[in-house]
Amino acid sequence: MRIRRFSCLWLTLSILFAAGSSLLSAAPNQLTEEEKAGGWKLLFDGNSTHGWHSFKKETFPAKGWDIDNGWLHGLGKGGGDIISDGEFEQFELQWEWKQAPAGNSGLKYFVLESRSSPLGHEYQIIDDEREPDSAHAKRITAAFYDVLKPMTKPPIKPAGQTNESRVVVQGNRVEHWLNGVKVLEYSCGSEAVKDAVAQSKFKNVRGFGDRVKGHILLQEHGSEVWFRNLKIRDVQPNSKP
Repeated sequence: MRIRRFSCLWLTLSILFAAGSSLLSAAPNQLTEEEKAGGWKLLFDGNSTHGWHSFKKETFPAKGWDIDNGWLHGLGKGGGDIISDGEFEQFELQWEWKQAPAGNSGLKYFVLESRSSPLGHEYQIIDDEREPDSAHAKRITAAFYDVLKPMTKPPIKPAGQTNESRVVVQGNRVEHWLNGVKVLEYSCGSEAVKDAVAQSKFKNVRGFGDRVKGHILLQEHGSEVWFRNLKIRDVQPNSKP
């Protein structure tokens, strides 16, 4: 009888613990109370395209993107890039993504609609195993596309699996993270960045490499890609992101 009572008690405690643990982490595309208190905001609600539009337009693309079971899904059929309605300068950004085999995409920040094309600092997203462009060290996943290669080998998960990425901009320092590992750090406007930009395809873009207040961009690059859990918060120069 004591053994049975102990087993029942243990089962009850296990259920309560599991229920409590589930409350600590929000469902996809939602914020926990702790995240809300910490200033986090969602860029994608999981159900609509609210908060996004085409570059230099006020509307969302009529084709090429849809919502797939809580994912913002780029079909790879010519829908074009999309950018956030909001602009950000010093921030912490987190998101999850996955892509089809041989996929090629990216997330850009510091995107200015005053420019003629949607340029920005790009966190490269690519199938490092199959996409030929990844043969260039500055074009692999988590690189500052065509400018700086990662400092360490990015721990990327295979195509079709979910990866977690993070970008932190604090002062002029920028960090790229992938699956919990910091893989790149650089300083906007530094001599190292200026030299790297001068050797890149952006060498003739005035001010490229500097920190600016701009939009977040999700790239449509001719292959399927999925984004969710896009969360952002402002970061102050002396705070701890």
